[in-house]
Amino acid sequence: MRNRPRVADRALELTVTWFGSGLLPGMPGTWGSLAALPFAWVIEEQNGRFVLGMAAVAVFLLGWVTSHLYAGRCGEADPGRVVIDEVAGQWLTLLATPPNVTGYIVGFVLFRIADITKPWPVSWADRRLKGGLGIMLDDVLAAGYAGGALYLFRVLTGLS
Repeated sequence: MRNRPRVADRALELTVTWFGSGLLPGMPGTWGSLAALPFAWVIEEQNGRFVLGMAAVAVFLLGWVTSHLYAGRCGEADPGRVVIDEVAGQWLTLLATPPNVTGYIVGFVLFRIADITKPWPVSWADRRLKGGLGIMLDDVLAAGYAGGALYLFRVLTGLS
């Protein structure tokens, strides 16, 4: 008889990899951030910016728990395929713009830059905090930089 993964294990993996986007080859963080965009658009279009913010907080809390469990099970401190942290960070970044193609593209690029370059205190959180909180918090801090830059971009360009 074949050893099949338990439903709970599969649900955990689908959650932390954001429906498998973190399993795509090459650049899981970028795939996870990209996969977050349509969800953010629908949430905000249907329910408003406040609900998108609340959804980002919910994903952060869910990611804190699930990424901690997943990292423990696979024995890695911060598995690259875990991208629920990018989802929370990307959604927080997008709070600085209404849903429009230009704002989402710029927000996506700015978040990826902040997440990859890890300016302080993002770099501090990435190095010092462990477990699920460490996995999630550096992306939330990167979203602060990206969201601020996105807001400034909107002000300077008149993008509404």
